[in-house]
Amino acid sequence: MTELQPILDQSLAPYTSWNVGGPADRLYQPQTLAALIGILQSLPDDEPLLWMGRGSNLLVRDGGVRGSVILLREGVDQIDVLEGGAIRAESGVSLARLARQVRQLGSGHLGFLAGIPGSVGGALSMNAGAFGDEIWSWVDRVEVIDRSGALHHRDATAYQPGYRSIKRRGGQEQEEWFVAATFLLPNRQKQQDDLALRKQLKARNSSQPMGLPSCGSVFRNPEGDYAGRLIELSGLKGHCVGDACVAVEHANFIVNQGKATATEIEALIEEIEQVVQRDHGIQLQREVRVVGERLRTDDES
Repeated sequence: MTELQPILDQSLAPYTSWNVGGPADRLYQPQTLAALIGILQSLPDDEPLLWMGRGSNLLVRDGGVRGSVILLREGVDQIDVLEGGAIRAESGVSLARLARQVRQLGSGHLGFLAGIPGSVGGALSMNAGAFGDEIWSWVDRVEVIDRSGALHHRDATAYQPGYRSIKRRGGQEQEEWFVAATFLLPNRQKQQDDLALRKQLKARNSSQPMGLPSCGSVFRNPEGDYAGRLIELSGLKGHCVGDACVAVEHANFIVNQGKATATEIEALIEEIEQVVQRDHGIQLQREVRVVGERLRTDDES
């Protein structure tokens, strides 16, 4: 089987950071940008598409995903060092690897990405950030691909970054996906950057659950407040639905205690939203994306 051919009825659980999720009708795993272009050119125009990186910040329902899933991990993951203090990274590059590569070049500007369990493509699409910094602060230009497999190059100024969001400025929105970005990285003293990075990662590891599957932060922070604080004030730390539990280390994390299902995780998310709305009058906004179909019961089939 070549990478231009899909794996049929493949469970997506091994590809998500929660370790849950039903099967994809078709799963493609391109290893190169050329292969990705070939896959898109072979698909019907009306084929439903889901793009996945490292499966963080993504909840795949137990009923699975209809259509095709394009998995960009351990593939489409080239890094190129460019002239003038720039680095180009394809969408499948893990954020930890990108941060490590940048650090080796003598800059720590993307060190804040080291503890985020995602890839470049997903980070671009949601403007990932930590410790007061965001990935789009360092983007110079991007490469995107459309449904037909055509590549487009755009300056970062063509996009408007927001809190955990990104959108095109003006013009009509169309289906296209990030496949690479070029980052400008001014030189700084590497020793100071390494020290700051170690402190940041130590703080993250001590305040977040690191030993159990999770997706990172489930909810966006409301303006002027923190989702974790509101959830904790509502007494939900440690609360579980089945094996899906609110982490005791950080209330904005939901962990899989071992045998959680996507149905249990989604039910816990919905319960948290209802309780915080009741107790604080605030409607939490999800940072996690929920995709796919609910698992049908015997009564529904």
